[in-house]
Amino acid sequence: MAPLELQHRTVVVIGAGPSGAIAAALLKRRGHDVLVIERQRFPRFSIGESLLSHCLDFIEQAGMLEAVRAAGFQTKHGAAFGWGERYTEFDFRDKFTPGHGSTYQVVRADFDKLLADEAEKQGVEIRYEEEIVAADFDGPQPWLQVQRADGSGYRVEARFVLDASGYGRVLPRLLDLEAPSSFPVRRAVFTHIEDRIDDPRFDRDKILITTHPELRDVWYWTIPFSNGRCSLGVVAAAERYEGRPLDLDACLREFVGEAPNLRRILANALWDTPARLIGGYSANVKQLHGPGYALLGNAAEFLDPVFSSGVTIAMHSAGLAAGLLDRQLNGEPVDWAGEFAAPLKRGVDTFRAYVEGWYDCTFQNVIYYEHAQPEIRRMICSILAGYAWDENNPYVADPKRRLRVLAELCAPA
Repeated sequence: MAPLELQHRTVVVIGAGPSGAIAAALLKRRGHDVLVIERQRFPRFSIGESLLSHCLDFIEQAGMLEAVRAAGFQTKHGAAFGWGERYTEFDFRDKFTPGHGSTYQVVRADFDKLLADEAEKQGVEIRYEEEIVAADFDGPQPWLQVQRADGSGYRVEARFVLDASGYGRVLPRLLDLEAPSSFPVRRAVFTHIEDRIDDPRFDRDKILITTHPELRDVWYWTIPFSNGRCSLGVVAAAERYEGRPLDLDACLREFVGEAPNLRRILANALWDTPARLIGGYSANVKQLHGPGYALLGNAAEFLDPVFSSGVTIAMHSAGLAAGLLDRQLNGEPVDWAGEFAAPLKRGVDTFRAYVEGWYDCTFQNVIYYEHAQPEIRRMICSILAGYAWDENNPYVADPKRRLRVLAELCAPA
């Protein structure tokens, strides 16, 4: 058997999704040779369609903001929450932390392809339909074994590898880095519909998160797109699906029928796309970096979809890693534990505190509280907008204690 062709690159990025495209573009803009290897052919379906405002900071740094603004995606000004007949909303333009206010709700197939295309325009090489089948980081230089769609393959050596493979979790699988998540196993059943919403109370410029009227650990997302369609899903623990229809479309319709606000809003909807199921998506790893590699976004850890934090964490990790790697490639010492893993984890742990608070209802009580102080709402709004690393915000600097105290004040009588 002939030896595999050996190639040499400076940086290899695994995955051309948002974190991979952003990291590759940031490194290319700083003069580095970057190769992106992507298992699928774009465009391809993905969820995580409601961006947070903080995402635009990294899109802007990567030189892609003008293209994103010109693409015609649905503007998103904030998040709305509904529970029975209760309704409240947070406007990301009125938040504690400086930075972008408005953002977008995107069909991910189109959005991800746009970012990847923009990275290519800047000189990044992306190879589609190629899969990493082996990896070695024990030698003097990391190498990856790559298999093409036609079955042929090659090896590529690199000075550094960034894993932006998302749910594919390439290096965690190949290097035995996976660790159990602390979150219970939950499932999401979701679809895209032609929504035909004519309810004047519905704001297309916000994601709508609905709490089930009785089962408060069950929630729904409604994400409007600019083309008259929306993404609709329900998230619940595995036991909440017991006794419900096995057919996913019927299951989702049954859940939606139990939420009075969604029954009203979606009364005219055309359900024209088969529903899908994703479960056990929460993930963790033993370490975020090692000699010659770092893990970005969902390849490292995914919490829960409730506050749309996944893409934000992915882009934040891409921005952090690209800056550090640029320094390292230029001969400067870099402390990946202190400058990458620790600061990234602080923001992730902030999101984690509010995700846990959502499911134990303490944060729900804060969200639905009718007499909140405006300044506290602005601080909470900053977190919902993705600014979970701003330690000038007391609810970021000390999230668990602050949330516990606030929840006691907002608890129902």
